[in-house]
Amino acid sequence: MAVALSLAAKGALLPWARGGHGGLARALLLGGAGTGGGDRCSRVPRRWQSSLPQLDHAGDRSDEENGEIDWDNLGFGLTPTDYMYVMRSSPEDLGGFPRGELCRYGNIELSPSSGVLNYAQGLFEGMKAYRRADRGGYTLFRPEENAKRMRYGAERMCMPAPSVEQFVNAVKETVLANRRWVPPQGKGALYLRPLLMGSGPILGLAPAPEYTFLIYAAPVGNYFKEGLAPINLVVEDDFHRAMPGGTGGVKTIANYAPVLKAQMDAKSKGFTDVLYLDAVHKRYLEEVSSCNVFVVKGGVVATPATRGTILPGVTRKSVMELATDRGYKVEERLVSIDDLIGADEVFCTGTAVVVAPVSTVTYQGQRHAFRTGPDTVSQELYTTLTSIQMGLAEDKKGWTVALD
Repeated sequence: MAVALSLAAKGALLPWARGGHGGLARALLLGGAGTGGGDRCSRVPRRWQSSLPQLDHAGDRSDEENGEIDWDNLGFGLTPTDYMYVMRSSPEDLGGFPRGELCRYGNIELSPSSGVLNYAQGLFEGMKAYRRADRGGYTLFRPEENAKRMRYGAERMCMPAPSVEQFVNAVKETVLANRRWVPPQGKGALYLRPLLMGSGPILGLAPAPEYTFLIYAAPVGNYFKEGLAPINLVVEDDFHRAMPGGTGGVKTIANYAPVLKAQMDAKSKGFTDVLYLDAVHKRYLEEVSSCNVFVVKGGVVATPATRGTILPGVTRKSVMELATDRGYKVEERLVSIDDLIGADEVFCTGTAVVVAPVSTVTYQGQRHAFRTGPDTVSQELYTTLTSIQMGLAEDKKGWTVALD
């Protein structure tokens, strides 16, 4: 069954009411649209029901196999889908997440004093689901790695987290519930955004009393406006993304807003994105705003070592393994700005960007050009990786998870 939201429903408020003990109310949502049928998500307090759109009408349902989208012009933006997955952890759950459920996609309501709003106590992940071409179903790529990374980040941010099994099962349910929004093969992917946040109220600086895990999805195309064309970066040596002892090595929401100033400045000057240097010596590469960076010289593929200031990307890890398998020497080390300037190739990796070749990097006003095109290491690795992700090549590593 597929459910299409009306325009009114797209903007509907999803109440997270406060219970008498001060915790988030368990139940959520706008009408009985859960996968369990009947009333699974219909626990909205009566005082709100009269002001909410009623979504469970025949006119709100659709038997269309695909969402109403121009797949040929799909960019990387938010297209609301049908369902999201939600579960929460209260003090009485002792750090566990006892149960979760699929509910209709909609807005949420948080206390003004919630931990995530006041102290940025939150994490997120990014993943993709691909439609298989030769048979029915969908493919996930290494979802357990995202689950492990969220659990590691949660420890750093003093938050409970779902188990790996809970995380992966929630991702599976979210994909299948929104399957009509998975683009045709070669047109994009269904991007999945798991969120973990301190949703309980807290005034003094301390961990929140309650936590919410949520996954929503959106069909996406290429991340950069250049599409698959090479990108142009500028090195930022005034602003820094992370510092030793901070949170650069975990995917906390607090890491991303600080890069917006430098990113907007760079884009206003015609650059695609920003490459950051370390905050101590200002000479070693760290990351681009939302992806890892690699340099290629001869048969050596090097990437900055993750030492607490760099996010250990799942795509980064996969590309390193694939490069080793294909005979390249792979190095994790300090990569200096001089290494970059002398490189043959430069490319970025990430869930959103996949493998993005870099055409130029501008440093202190000097533009440096790098090799791009069909006979490059980045193109070789891109083809190898995406063939596995989309089910076009045999997955000898057991990285993919099939959904039918």
